[in-house]
Amino acid sequence: MDEINKIRGKTAVVGLAEAGCGVTPGWSAMELMATAVHDALDEAGINLSQVDGLFAATAFHSMAAMSLSEYLGIRPKFADGSNIGGSSFLAHIITAAVALETGLINTAVIAYGSNQRSAGGFKTISEPMPYEADYNPRMPVSAYALAAQRYLHEYGAKKEDLAQVAVSARDWALLNPRAYMHDRGPLTINDVMSARPIVDPLGKLDCCLVTDGAAAIVMTRSDKAKDCKTTPIYLLGAAMEHHHRMISEMPDLTRTSAFESGQRAFEMSGYNPSDMDTIQLYDAFTINPILFLEDLGFCKKGEGKDLIKNIGPSGSLPVNTSGGGLSCVHPGMYGLFVTLEALRQLRNSAGDDVGKRKEGGWLKDPKLSLAHGNGGVLSSQVTNIWGLEETI
Repeated sequence: MDEINKIRGKTAVVGLAEAGCGVTPGWSAMELMATAVHDALDEAGINLSQVDGLFAATAFHSMAAMSLSEYLGIRPKFADGSNIGGSSFLAHIITAAVALETGLINTAVIAYGSNQRSAGGFKTISEPMPYEADYNPRMPVSAYALAAQRYLHEYGAKKEDLAQVAVSARDWALLNPRAYMHDRGPLTINDVMSARPIVDPLGKLDCCLVTDGAAAIVMTRSDKAKDCKTTPIYLLGAAMEHHHRMISEMPDLTRTSAFESGQRAFEMSGYNPSDMDTIQLYDAFTINPILFLEDLGFCKKGEGKDLIKNIGPSGSLPVNTSGGGLSCVHPGMYGLFVTLEALRQLRNSAGDDVGKRKEGGWLKDPKLSLAHGNGGVLSSQVTNIWGLEETI
């Protein structure tokens, strides 16, 4: 246990920002990402010259960390541009925590940027999958539809259960002025069920938004964090795991490696799923939160279809309180935005001014928050657990 706890509570986020969420014509992915970095540093009260660790991954830059460093005009002592899909940034958080705690660096920035909507599409960086390309799947939606169809078959779930995830996400978005769908009105189960089919059983409203957007967070060691302008939010637990790259190689279409990453992250944190006050999950498709709630231990396998009835603002389990990738923002790789919402809920609880929301949009005094990232086609899974100082 001593070994697994070496980074527990040793690092904290002291600044965060997003930029260009929605549609930002005329901006490049790099410009959006750099803007988010500058804003996050300003919020923390840290100068750009103090950044000696940089972590970034995008679908637009093959060497994102080096390109961003050059654009910002900094020379980091340590950088990482590892790309494991949308969960990359939660994995970068683990690497940054290790680099900070071991003294390799003093200040880390983790960033992402995308102009996919205004640029007319998401630039793929994936090579053809050799065992699947001949079937011409519409990726990634075909892969998630395959998992969804298997889940419906194996556990007796219905399309209405998938639709409930989208309805709850929209209900949260209506409380969040930052959400892209904030002014679009509520959804009903029938709205989701009657939306244009994409790949059975998923329709248009079962699929995430396509937006522009960038995000950045600033991390430092806990001893330095208290000198910053904002309330530090501490990393208490973190783990990653992946079992496949291609969906055809996924050992079980209804069980992700979030089971392993979650178990180890909770063990490091010293807390259990029932202790979490907020749960932020990578909801690129409506099947995702159902699978992740089960695999992360919030319910047993097959019970997610029932639990999701309680994840909206009026429910007992606050999941994706920003509106998520289905109704808030989804600029191609969503993991850093999952993290921002986990952090924002805790900072608001601590009294930081983090923006206006309608009544119910901010949770009442949360102390612990889980952020979970997914990459590829239910492939890479990374779980981070965050807490206020009193939870260390």
